[in-house]
Amino acid sequence: MIQRPQTLYLLGAALINFAVFFTPLYSRSMADPVQWIGWSFASSLTLVMIISIFAIYLYKNRQKQLSVVKLATYIQIIALATVGGIIFSLGGFGAYLLWEAIGAMLLFIVLMLLWLSGRGIKKDEELVKSMDRIR
Repeated sequence: MIQRPQTLYLLGAALINFAVFFTPLYSRSMADPVQWIGWSFASSLTLVMIISIFAIYLYKNRQKQLSVVKLATYIQIIALATVGGIIFSLGGFGAYLLWEAIGAMLLFIVLMLLWLSGRGIKKDEELVKSMDRIR
């Protein structure tokens, strides 16, 4: 379980999503007058963290693990779109929003980690299928 690279990718995705809660991007989103934006951002981050940790323990069932990682990827895309809306509502990208842009880049890194973990799970599944053909 731990020796698989996708396990480290999923753990990294969960930890980076947790780190986003301590960035100015999160505090700005929760201070937004439109409350649903901040809450949707927080709930999508939390959901991806929970799903990523849950997917680590599905290492025996690769098909189910792959579908769970795809679900986490889609939710992360929603979080990234929400962040785009938050940043543009603050006035767009600029030098005064450097830390918020760094928070957005963290979310993009999580998206890449989820993609890499999905790719690793697919490679494992293909390896197992090729070994089954040899037998």
